[in-house]
Amino acid sequence: MENIDIARIFNEVADLLEIQGANPFRIRAYRTAARTLETLSVSVESLLKRDEKALEELPGIGQDLAGKIREIIETGSLELLREMTKEIPESLITLMRVPGLGPKRAKQIYKTLKIQTLDELESAARAKRLRELRGLGPTLEARILKGIAEERAHAARHRLAEAEAYVRPLIEYLSRLSNLQQVEVAGSYRRRRETVGDIDILVAAKSGAAVSDHFVHYPEVRQVLAHGATRSSIVLRSGFQVDLRVVPARSYGAALHYFTGSKAHNIAIRTLGVKRKLKINEYGIFSGSRRIGGRTELEVFKAVELPWIPPELREDRGEIEAAQNGTLPQLVQVSDIRGDLQMHTTYTDGKATLQQMVEACRCRGYQYLAITDHTKAVRVAGGLTAEEFQKQFRDIENIQKKMDKLAILKGAEVDILEDGSLDLDDATLGELDVVVVSIHSKFNLSKAAMTRRVVRALENRRVHILGHPTGRLLGRREPYLLDMDEVIRVARDCGVLLEVNAQPDRLDLNDLHVQMAKHAGVKIVISTDAHRIEELDNLHYGVDQARRGWCTPHDVANTYPFEAFRALLRK
Repeated sequence: MENIDIARIFNEVADLLEIQGANPFRIRAYRTAARTLETLSVSVESLLKRDEKALEELPGIGQDLAGKIREIIETGSLELLREMTKEIPESLITLMRVPGLGPKRAKQIYKTLKIQTLDELESAARAKRLRELRGLGPTLEARILKGIAEERAHAARHRLAEAEAYVRPLIEYLSRLSNLQQVEVAGSYRRRRETVGDIDILVAAKSGAAVSDHFVHYPEVRQVLAHGATRSSIVLRSGFQVDLRVVPARSYGAALHYFTGSKAHNIAIRTLGVKRKLKINEYGIFSGSRRIGGRTELEVFKAVELPWIPPELREDRGEIEAAQNGTLPQLVQVSDIRGDLQMHTTYTDGKATLQQMVEACRCRGYQYLAITDHTKAVRVAGGLTAEEFQKQFRDIENIQKKMDKLAILKGAEVDILEDGSLDLDDATLGELDVVVVSIHSKFNLSKAAMTRRVVRALENRRVHILGHPTGRLLGRREPYLLDMDEVIRVARDCGVLLEVNAQPDRLDLNDLHVQMAKHAGVKIVISTDAHRIEELDNLHYGVDQARRGWCTPHDVANTYPFEAFRALLRK
């Protein structure tokens, strides 16, 4: 039982509690525990085997939730969830995630119209039956229909971090085979897209039958779809489909390139091959009937007179031309990052103290960090008043005295209010080293109104960074309407940095917007938005996103040495 499986059960309990209208603190306890499990670097099952009490020491997990984790590990399910789904169909969870519904309306529709599924909801919306209910008019009905289409599209794909949680143990399991020569995950996973569909694993081995037999007997398999010496397919208990292909070592590079994709990139490479009278496919590189290469990916690129192209760029968005012109970027790496510029502490909704977060950043070798707790408008996060920020400033100053190689920047994540003004007075803003501004409410403004709101905030001379600029939550909330061309232009003119938020459910900016910012000369920052120590390790997801946006270290402000970074803020 993987940590993410247990986290999923806890999130389902929280969803059902919301539908029931349960105590918000109880709901939050399950969500917090789920988040802890998702970011935990060790298996809770192994923790439990080592020490019965170890679970209770995890952040946000006390004796009660530790007992439920133990129950899930030992039985594979949770009695509480089974009891809850007797009263409320589990399918209602899907309904409540449709934009425009939420737990209260999902329950209203279920109770009044006996609707339980997306299909039933769609039929009722098209028949204009929803508007019979109080508070549901034609506008919301249309929004619900749009939301149903979005929900179905999201259901076919999974967040990159979620896929990674299942892929890592599977690759470790496969790697135990002695006859395995090479193994790699291909597809959109290797290209580090923010969401992935099926997982494609490519293996070079002397005995394909032995690898396939081992693969289909993986303990997490729910269903075997195909089982052969060169190709097998399974469905994991989580619902992920994983396809395995076994190829000879002489074809491995060609197959890896082919199955990594993207389709458009592969077509462009094959077209270059045809111009050179070559045939390039998953089996190798051929001149007539003679094989001339395919053992490595580099051989594929050399055959068409190109350097190796990083997987993140293989989307046919100009990477072929850049490779031909010698202008492929040297992409940013995790090791280039010198500081994290958004994180939260127990002053607001963080789960680690100020001292603990600072120490964790010191252990990661950073030169600087910014503490950016919320302002008072975010009530659910316990946002700080100006007076409470003053107390935090004094605490930061005291900790800084003991740190000679790590700069602790006084910061805040300041809410952008509906009219574009900021949720903190000018005097306090002036005392901050780093002002991150973000939107946490009123997501449904028109495109023009939302753009005006953001632009006004960026034009405030105190502002340094626009946090999670489009407000999206992958699979749960679409980005709000925003003219990104205008936002990027104003950010450039005002010297404001744009954040790539590395939270796995945000990854905001998206890769296309990152590339737009780069071309406009706007620098980005990659921040974790960490609410607990473990989430500082999410940095690599933000780096993946920046790499897909063609960013070099020069394009990312927090790769700069401290004094150079401070100069960027002053600009």
